[in-house]
Amino acid sequence: MKTQDFVASADMRIGHVHLRVSDLDRSIAFYRDVIGLELQQRYGAQAAFLSAGGYHHHLGLNTWDSLGGAPAPRGHPGLYHVAFVYPDRAALARALKHVLDLGIDLEGAADHGVSEAVYFSDPDKNGIELYWDRPVQEWPRDEAGDLAMGNTRLDIPALLADA
Repeated sequence: MKTQDFVASADMRIGHVHLRVSDLDRSIAFYRDVIGLELQQRYGAQAAFLSAGGYHHHLGLNTWDSLGGAPAPRGHPGLYHVAFVYPDRAALARALKHVLDLGIDLEGAADHGVSEAVYFSDPDKNGIELYWDRPVQEWPRDEAGDLAMGNTRLDIPALLADA
């Protein structure tokens, strides 16, 4: 493979994520009740599309080839996590409080310098990240001016104080 000749437009964005799930109703309930997405359309017992703010879909769910299946084994290629970005720290804090109030166990939490994030899994063991981005002018940079993301402990009680 040769060096990169093509660079995506700076205003390109990821439109949606589509997940294979084992139980459509259970997954709809999780993404509706835990993440707060709204069901936009359902295709019988096989697929559903959910979003925030009335968009056609940020998240697709289907059981086309995964109905009743087991979660993908760790250590194999595939989705690491789906990340949901919140507009500010207070919104992330409210979402985190909601997750914890539902009794969902966190699997991780980190301050990446550019963002603060918490991690857990959906019922099919797909990773979920909830985070907010700090303003670009606050992102850490090294001496050369390159981005210097980190992975330090996130102070959960301090974040929750903003809820």
